[in-house]
Amino acid sequence: MSEEKAIPATRAGLLGPDEPLRRDGMDWFTLRVASNKENYVRETLLRKVQIEKMEHLVGRILVPTEKTKTIKNGKTKIVETKMYPGYVFVEMRLEPDGRIPQDVFFLIKETTGVGDFVGTAGRPTPMKEHEIEKLHMDSRKPEDQPTVKLVFAKGEHVTIKEGPFQGYEGTVDELLPDKGLVRVLVTIFGRQAPIEIEEWQLTKADGT
Repeated sequence: MSEEKAIPATRAGLLGPDEPLRRDGMDWFTLRVASNKENYVRETLLRKVQIEKMEHLVGRILVPTEKTKTIKNGKTKIVETKMYPGYVFVEMRLEPDGRIPQDVFFLIKETTGVGDFVGTAGRPTPMKEHEIEKLHMDSRKPEDQPTVKLVFAKGEHVTIKEGPFQGYEGTVDELLPDKGLVRVLVTIFGRQAPIEIEEWQLTKADGT
């Protein structure tokens, strides 16, 4: 894959299926950034690297996201959220002594919203192999439609906060993520009955 073809996918925060885990002589590093500045930092750094012709020192820059689906009153809403808020992942080539090249250091540090790299001063810690593999998996474009991400677990004690059964307490019997529903066992008139209810209508029995 040519460098030119790799840039657009990376610019979108995604990786192509054939991209290598790391480019020759480079490693991945974790950069702390201000909350909600992740995409701004990524785009600004990509632009600066291109303008300063530092592509041989700085490679891909990623902000992994995931899409989750919520269902409320029968209406579906898809939301894209950052998987690692407050972090940007940067592929770089370091000096032989493990320091960031001076030009790259100033280019990154002079970007609004940037904090420090994970590691010791001036010597960032490379990500481990399994962390890089997970980063690549998290950054690939999902082929399937997102499913509902349910926060409750089977056997959990819940309270119904909306609808005709408001105020009843019960136990989660089954999760139905494709429908955005939770099946809850509720005691009505002395007998347990299963009720399928949208997740937003429930709260944990301890109020959280």
